[in-house]
Amino acid sequence: MSPIEAVATLLGIANVALVVRRSLWNYPFALAMVTLYAGIFYEARLYSDALLQGFYFVVNGYGWWNWRRARDAEGAVPVVRLGWRARSGWALGGVVTALCWSLMMQRLTDAAYPWWDGTIAVLSIVAQILQSRRAWECWLLWITVDLLAIPLFLVKGLWLTAALYCLFLALSVWGAIDWNKARA
Repeated sequence: MSPIEAVATLLGIANVALVVRRSLWNYPFALAMVTLYAGIFYEARLYSDALLQGFYFVVNGYGWWNWRRARDAEGAVPVVRLGWRARSGWALGGVVTALCWSLMMQRLTDAAYPWWDGTIAVLSIVAQILQSRRAWECWLLWITVDLLAIPLFLVKGLWLTAALYCLFLALSVWGAIDWNKARA
């Protein structure tokens, strides 16, 4: 456990709590958190998660822009629900991408857990894109990511990060419930 991991954990708690509340202020916390976690995951040889932080940085910029643009007259950020075809397309794309990415990480790197880490990274990308688009379904993916990530981080000795993902799991359940009530 390092002081950098502790700071990243606190930023993560603030970030996800603000996302659940549909607050635009989640984005500055997210940008700082992912910057710190890029180094933490690289050092732990979780390369997919390290690279994922760069993606998060970019897509959080997009999300910040999209959420600001989408606010209603009262300033609330509206929630949308995907149709059956869109859900199927995102699911199929996620599975195929996870398989390809994980295979590449296994063959080209010395990643500690290329399949486990790669699957978490790809599901996180899909969840983050859907979150940036304000889609309720992002929470189902975040719950799945959290359930996969907690044991991985425990195995790698990232205790604070595992604890953070336990909190993320609770916040993801809260987000799914809250966003379901707010959905358009």
